[in-house]
Formats: sequence, C-alpha cells, structure tokens
Amino acid sequence: MWFEKFLSKLFSLFVRTLNFFCTKLPYFRFIKETQKTQTPITIQNWFIQKVLGFNRGAYWPVHFSSIVTGPKNIYSGIETSPGLMPGCYIQAIGKIYIGDYTQIASKVGIISANHDLYDNRKHLPSEVKIGKYCWIGMGAVILPGVVLGDYTIVGAGAIVTKSFPDGYCVIGGNPAKLIKNLEKEKCVFHKSEFEYNGYIPAKDFEEFRRKNLNI
Repeated sequence: MWFEKFLSKLFSLFVRTLNFFCTKLPYFRFIKETQKTQTPITIQNWFIQKVLGFNRGAYWPVHFSSIVTGPKNIYSGIETSPGLMPGCYIQAIGKIYIGDYTQIASKVGIISANHDLYDNRKHLPSEVKIGKYCWIGMGAVILPGVVLGDYTIVGAGAIVTKSFPDGYCVIGGNPAKLIKNLEKEKCVFHKSEFEYNGYIPAKDFEEFRRKNLNI
C-alpha cells in the first residue's frame, strides 16, 4: 500500500513539474489556451497519448481507455474531441465528419462500416456526418450512413440507425426517434477565444488536413 501511495505521489510530482516546464514552451501553448474551453487539454492527455502511445495517431486528445481507428479518415471540428471521454469507440474504416463545438460523452460508439452479411471478413465502408453544436449523450451509438444536422442532441443510450439531417432536435431510444424539435432562434452559437482542432490551431488546420488526412 505504501509503495502505491509513493508511486502516486511521485507521478503527481512528475506531472506538475512537466506541466510547469512545458507550458513555458511555444509548442505547448494549447494547454494554456484550451483551459477555458469545453475540451481542455492537459499535459496528462498529451503525455499518455503522444509519449506512451495510446491513440497516438489522433490529432486531438483522446482518453487512454477509448479506441480510435482510422484517425486519418476523421474530420474533427473546432473544440470537438471524439473519445476524449472514457470508454468511447470511434471506428473510421469509412469517413467520419464531426462539426465544430460538438460534445461527445463517455462510452459513445461512432461506426462508419459494417461487416458484409455474407462474408464477415469484409467491411462495407460508409460515412457518418455529425453537424456543429451537437451533443451525443453517454452510451449512444451512431451507425454507418447516419447524418445528423447541426444542434442534434442524442439521448443517453440511443441507437441511431437513421438520419436526422435537419438537426435542431432531440432524439433518443432504440432505434432513435424524434423526441423534440428545438427552437432554432434560442440555440446559442458560442465561440471560444482560442480555437483549436484538437492540438492544432484552427488557422493551421486546413493545411494540416491537406497534408495528413484522407477527408
């Protein structure tokens, strides 16, 4: 027990020291500039992901317990980090587009390909498109081919099998159905002072996208 406490304190000291020195370097300005956003990046995020290698290929922060496959097929908008919360599964055999300021809770699944009915060795890629300012509740699953318009709120545990392209609504259930239409004029389109696509300043993202992504 004492040894575990010692290791915990040692790691905490290491993280604080690393945070102190890293935040002084221009490369790590995303730590300071995202702190007041809905998806703040910590030095722990960066270290576990980029140094230890958990979901290293993703260009946005991902929790070590989440799984992201095919990050080059994922467009992740400003202040949008699929898998930042624990236990998510983001499968991008096909392409996935997620708009700006969309929040994704823990244990969410977003799947862009299904197995072939007659040969389960094969995948049938499709696309998933999720708009801006959406909110995907805990444990929800978004299946291949689904399109969700801006300001779609997906209830916890929902299984979304069909599209709601007009957005501005609340959906839920299995399969997901319309629960409520939102009043568009009441929807707030907020923006953060510093805008990042994951670890990348938004102003640099299109260049990064052209060079590194398939989407």
